[in-house]
Amino acid sequence: MSRRHPHPGGPGAHRAPSTHLDLSAGNRDPAAVPIPNPAAIAAQRRFPRRAPQLQPGFKALIGLTLLMALLLLPFAFSAEYLALLRQNSVDLHRFLRGEAYKQATGYGALSLVILELLLTVRKRSRSWIGRIKLPGSMQVWRSVHIFLGVALVGMVLIHTIGATGMNFNAVFLWVFFASVLTALVGVVAETGILESTRRYFGRLPGSNTVLTKGPLVRGLRALWLTSHIFFVCVFGVMLVCHIILAYYYQ
Repeated sequence: MSRRHPHPGGPGAHRAPSTHLDLSAGNRDPAAVPIPNPAAIAAQRRFPRRAPQLQPGFKALIGLTLLMALLLLPFAFSAEYLALLRQNSVDLHRFLRGEAYKQATGYGALSLVILELLLTVRKRSRSWIGRIKLPGSMQVWRSVHIFLGVALVGMVLIHTIGATGMNFNAVFLWVFFASVLTALVGVVAETGILESTRRYFGRLPGSNTVLTKGPLVRGLRALWLTSHIFFVCVFGVMLVCHIILAYYYQ
């Protein structure tokens, strides 16, 4: 005798538990069905959540700008407090002006300059003959580049004790300030535009074209980044000359 197998849909067949939510009149549970909030959905559509970025935000950059202003403030009053330091503490003034102090702080500033150049190595080394691979993403290196730039200003303040110098050293110092400030102001302006909730930023002069974030950021970047690269190149040449003058002509 042949054994009969139950039909898949027959009464003897085994049925898997259904995952379908039964909302019939007898099993309807309002608490089991979440009701979406229209206001929250509208807010997400207007201001979608962005993935967290490693680059400092606008508020952090404003804080770095204020810190930069505090670091640059002693250079404006160095003549007054250096004269008072010379009158009240001759030994301390002689130590801060001495060769050992200048060399130690100078090497510290030079090490920060070399670390700053690693961003260029990370960005451009793929097109070089000998490729140099550095770990980390470009966002990480840009963030490190920004913070090291502010730290370099502090190290230069320690190295010079706020003295602006004369002749070549004075021009060298102002070129350094220009290279740092062009980058910081450009990054702050660019980040402020990107984090702004506005979609339009007026119109171009003599044109009916509406200025949006993309063209505005590209125009600003072409301006401040070109200026920054120019001053950095001049700073690099003057840095080599400064080292030669410090060791061979003084």
